[in-house]
Amino acid sequence: MLPRVIIHNAVSVDGRIDWLSFDLGLFYGLISRWNEDATLAGSDTLLKGLEGIDEDPEDPNTFQTDTQTDTQTDTQADLNDKRPLLVVPDSKGRIKNWRTVLKQPYWRGVIVLCSEETPQDYLYYLDAAKIKYIMAGKNKVDFRKALQALFEEYQIRTIRLDSGGTLNGILLKEGLVDEVSILLNPTLVGGTSPRSFFRAADLDGPEGIIKLKLLSAEKVRDDIVWLLYEVLK
Repeated sequence: MLPRVIIHNAVSVDGRIDWLSFDLGLFYGLISRWNEDATLAGSDTLLKGLEGIDEDPEDPNTFQTDTQTDTQTDTQADLNDKRPLLVVPDSKGRIKNWRTVLKQPYWRGVIVLCSEETPQDYLYYLDAAKIKYIMAGKNKVDFRKALQALFEEYQIRTIRLDSGGTLNGILLKEGLVDEVSILLNPTLVGGTSPRSFFRAADLDGPEGIIKLKLLSAEKVRDDIVWLLYEVLK
C-alpha cells in the first residue's frame, strides 16, 4: 500500500511558480482539509526556506549530549502531537543543519530519504543526530519504495507535497500523485526557463499526458481560483 499524495502549489495562469506574490496564510490555510500525516519537501525547497534563519553546519558529536535536540526528535513517537512529519529526499547528504529544521514549529519530526549511494559519513551524522532515515533506491531515491516504507513503518496515510517543479515532476511521472491542488493567481509571468510546477522531459507524443478530473473549483480571494483535481491512473 502507498500513502495518498497531494500536490499543493500556487501558480500563475501560465503555470509558473516564480515571481508570485500571494497570501501565505491563504495558501497554507487550505491544507487543513487533508489532515496530512507528512509533508514531503524537496531538499532545494527546504534549503531555500531556511535562508536567513540558517545556522553553521553542525558537529554530529554535539547531538550526543544535547538533550534539547533529543527531546525534539523524540516527538516522532509522541502520539499526542498532531503535527505532520517532515519527509525530505537527500541522497547526496546536502542538508547539514537539522537542528535548525527541528526548531521550526511546523513538524513533529524528520525522516530523510536516502539511497545506497548516500555518503556513509552522512548516515553517521543522521544516526548521531537521531534523525530517522529510509534507504530506498540504488543511485537515487526510489520514491515508490520510500512511500511504501512510510506507509508500512510510520503509518503515513496522507502526504502533502510542498515542493517545486522537479520533485512534483518525478512523482507525477511515476504515477505516485493522487490529487493536484492549484491556487491559480491572476497573473502571467512568461519566460523561457522551465520554472513551472511540473518539470519533466518533453514528450515525444500524447501517450505521456497525465489526465485529470476536476473535483472542485472555487474563487477564494482577490480573483484567485482554487482548483482541485484527481489524477486519473
